[in-house]
Amino acid sequence: MRKALILTAAAAVGLSAGLYLALSDRESPAPTAAAMDFTALEEMRAGDMTKLQFGEAPGSSVAFTSEAGDDMTLAAYEGKFALVNFWATWCAPCRKEMPQLAELQDEFGGANFEVVTIATGRNPRPAMEAFFREIGVANLPLHSDTSSALARDMGVLGLPVTLILDPAGREIARLQGDADWASEEAKAIIAALVAG
Repeated sequence: MRKALILTAAAAVGLSAGLYLALSDRESPAPTAAAMDFTALEEMRAGDMTKLQFGEAPGSSVAFTSEAGDDMTLAAYEGKFALVNFWATWCAPCRKEMPQLAELQDEFGGANFEVVTIATGRNPRPAMEAFFREIGVANLPLHSDTSSALARDMGVLGLPVTLILDPAGREIARLQGDADWASEEAKAIIAALVAG
C-alpha cells in the first residue's frame, strides 16, 4: 500500500510538472555562457531544502497589489536576491512556514536580500492581517495577487510555492510546498547566494 502511495505521489509530481510546462506560455531560456552554475548550491541541499530546484527562468512583469494598495511588479526588488513566497490565508502549511520566512528576513533582509510574501487568490486584507497577527509575523509585506495573474504567469500550481529571484529579476530556484526556511540548510544556501 505504501509503495502504491509513493508511486501515486511521484506520478502527481510528474503530472504537475507536465501541466506547468503545457500551460505555461513562457519559453524556457536557452542556455547561455553567462548561465549560473548551481552545482555548489545543489550540493548544500539537505532536509527540506532537497525540494529546492535550481535553474534559470524568466521573471514576470505582471502587476500585483502592494501592501499600500498600489500596483507594483517584481521589478521593485531588482538589485537584490528576492525570496518570493506565494501563500493564502486558508493554507495550513503557509501558517507553519511563514514565521520561518520572517526569521529568514530578520537574519538576511537588507540591501542584498529580501523575503517577499504575496497572498494569491481571494484573501481579504482583514484576513491577511489576522493571519500575520495570529502567527506573530510583523516584518513581511502583505502584498496580494487577488486575480492570481502573477501566480499563473510564474507557473504557481498549489500553495505554498517559493521562488528565488536573482538581482536581475530572473527565477533561479523554486520550491513547491512548505519547507523549514529557518533551518541551517536554508540559511546556508541564502548566505551563499547573498555572499555571491
